[in-house]
Formats: sequence, structure tokens, C-alpha cells
Amino acid sequence: MIEADILEKIQPGAKVRVWERIKEGEKERQSPFEGIVIACKHGKEPGATFTVRGVLQEIGVEKVYPFGSPAIAKVQIVSPVKKVRRSKLYYLRDLSNKKVREKLKVSL
Repeated sequence: MIEADILEKIQPGAKVRVWERIKEGEKERQSPFEGIVIACKHGKEPGATFTVRGVLQEIGVEKVYPFGSPAIAKVQIVSPVKKVRRSKLYYLRDLSNKKVREKLKVSL
């Protein structure tokens, strides 16, 4: 579960690191995924989700996480929201990393 104080800081434009629990056979490990939150859907209610977009090996990857998912070990806020004028940042899909840094004033 995500802690309440971090739950409030997960907003579009924030850079986050999500630690996922991954089961491989009988073993369990944690894997980090780092990126920018581009959307939060359905508020913070049960069934609500947030979408994180990261770039891995020059390919954009998006993952959708439910807020109440037991697969999430923890969430770290790498950098908070600086400047966002929209609630859904889908336009970031078409921009280069340099343009995203300029628009959001964050480092990728």
C-alpha cells in the first residue's frame, strides 16, 4: 500500500520511482520503474490508477498502476510537480526528452 503523505504527492508532472514486487517461481524481488506521472484517473478512490511514463533504451514505456495494488512495494517521489497546466500530460508522448525537461522543468 502507498502511504497517505506520498499518495497526495502523486500528481501529473511529478517524477516518481515505483518499486514493483515481481514473483519468479518461489522467489520474490523488487524492481524499480522511474518516470513521470502523466495521468491520474478517478481521483484517489478505490479503483483509481496513475500512469507513469519512462524512457528505457530510447523507447517510451508506460505503466498503469492501481493505487491500492499489493504489487507496489513502495513509491518514491524523485522530484515534485513544478509547473503543469493540464491534468493529463499525454502530449509528452510526442516530445523528445529535451523538450519534456524544458516544459516540466525537471531532469529526466
